[in-house]
This record gives sequence, C-alpha cells and structure tokens, in this order.
Amino acid sequence: MINEPELRIRELDLYRSYYCGLCEDLHYYYGRSGQLMLSYDTTFLGFLLSCLYEPEDEKKTESTCIAHPFKKHTSRRNFYTRYAADMTILLAYYSCRDDWEDEQKLKGLAVSALLKGAFTEVSSKYPEKSAVISQCLEKLHEIEKGTEEASADRAGACFGDLLAEIFAVSADQWEIPLRRTGFYLGKFIYLLDAYDDLDKDAENGCFNPLLPIRSRMEQAGGDFNSYVRTLLTMQMASCCRAFEALPIVENIDILRNILYAGVWTKFEEIFAKRTKTEQAPDACPDGCDQTDSCSGDCAEDQEPEYHGPQDSVTPSENNR
Repeated sequence: MINEPELRIRELDLYRSYYCGLCEDLHYYYGRSGQLMLSYDTTFLGFLLSCLYEPEDEKKTESTCIAHPFKKHTSRRNFYTRYAADMTILLAYYSCRDDWEDEQKLKGLAVSALLKGAFTEVSSKYPEKSAVISQCLEKLHEIEKGTEEASADRAGACFGDLLAEIFAVSADQWEIPLRRTGFYLGKFIYLLDAYDDLDKDAENGCFNPLLPIRSRMEQAGGDFNSYVRTLLTMQMASCCRAFEALPIVENIDILRNILYAGVWTKFEEIFAKRTKTEQAPDACPDGCDQTDSCSGDCAEDQEPEYHGPQDSVTPSENNR
C-alpha cells in the first residue's frame, strides 16, 4: 500500500519498522501461525493509530529475524501495533472460514484450525468487534447469495462497515473520523478486489457486483474501466477527507503517500493491463503490418528473407 519511490529513505525505514513491529507482536502473542497472517492493511492501521495517539509505551529495538537473518533491523511496538495484531487475527480467521464455507478450500479450513486458539483469545478481548465483523460478513454473504438486493454500493458498504469498526479503536473524539476513514477505505478495497477478479469470477460463475455493470456498459458502448476509476476515486476522496480531519502532524507525509498514491498502485496495474488488452488489435500471424483488415494472403506476397550462405538460419531480431 506504500508508494516507495516517492518516500525518503528515512521515511521508508520508519514505516518498515512498524511493519516489523507488527510481525513481532504477531509472533510473540500468537506464534508462527499468527505471524504468517501479517498484512500491509493492518500495518497501515497500526501506523495510523500510532501517529494519531503517539503512545508513550512505544519500544524501539534492533534485531534479526527469519526474513532478515544476517542484518539487524529496527522494530517499533506499542499498544496500537498490538491492537493491529489482534485485528489481524480476527480478519484472518474469518477470511479463512469464509474460504472454506464458500469455496471448500482446504487451506482455509487448515489455517482457521491453526488460528482457532488465537481467535478465541482475541474474541474474548474484543467481543463487540468480533461480533460486528461476523455480522458484516454474514450480510455480505447474503448479498452474494442473492438473498438481499445486490449492488456494488451495498456490497462495498458491508466491508466498509467492517473496516470502520476496526479503525475505531476507542470511543473518543476521533472515533467518527476514524470510522469514516475506515469505511471508505474498506469500500475502496472491496471494489478494487472485485475489479481485479472480474474475469475469474465471470469464468467461474461467482458473484461480482461489477459484472452486471460491465455488461450494461459494454452493450451501451460505455467506458467501463474509466467508470471504475471514477467510482474508486469517489471512495478515496471521502476517505482522505475524513483522514485530513485527524490532528496528525508526525509522519503525515508517509500516511498521505499511502492514501493519495500507494493505494492506487494495484489499480493502475490492473487498469493498464485491461485497457491494453481491450485496445490491442488482432495481429496478422504472418507478421504483416495489417491487423483486422488482413486477408491472409500476405504470406504469399512477401519475398523470402535472405540469410546468407550459413547452414542454419538464426532468427532476425524482428522475428524472435
């Protein structure tokens, strides 16, 4: 979620130290199985809350690990990286159960079994948040199964409500802007994943709220990819508006890098791939300059290429 080329080395190292801190918290409290659930999404959560609340219990350490066995790296851990670790467990467990129940993925069943103990511990620590996450996912399942009205906005709002609950770490003066930040970021993440999975879902007959929109726009001659860009821009505009209401000064440039640029990295890759595929004409297999208008007789009209007296012909640069 971070746009590395736009950050200074010091800023990049600082953000990575929170990533490593979250990794260490997951390992310390929930073992190797918990550590494997490390994600950039909850790293952003821990970093955002740390920048907002500026905890006094933050510990900075230098150590090696499995991923970096030969070079020490900096880790920062505090109450909010621990909170992010707890939320990582909740999200990972529910995600794995969802994979098993919906698609019968054995990996989901196995990983959820490994996380069962950690999940029980976190659920007893944050029962309200666990219940809200469960309710949001259940509502999303009902939409996906067709028992509720399906739309991109309604489906995205379910995941938005889920992330809003996670972002609101406490009931204080910053609860509302944090909830709004999480809500619109959650909608953005859900819709971006739906955009990424369009072709796979269409092929497998799976629910995707963007599929009927694409079908209608293609029939009407509309630009579906630009429509998705506009839709996602609206979500991030609302997300950033809520974020800017938070009184964050320390490390604000890193957070803005993520919200204004980093989150768009994946979209730009998907967008470029889709537009290139849709705009590319069918090339003539015989290599002529014509595309769709080629009659197929071009091979007969072309003069053979002279390669010299050698016994074997090496393909020219144009034909490799």
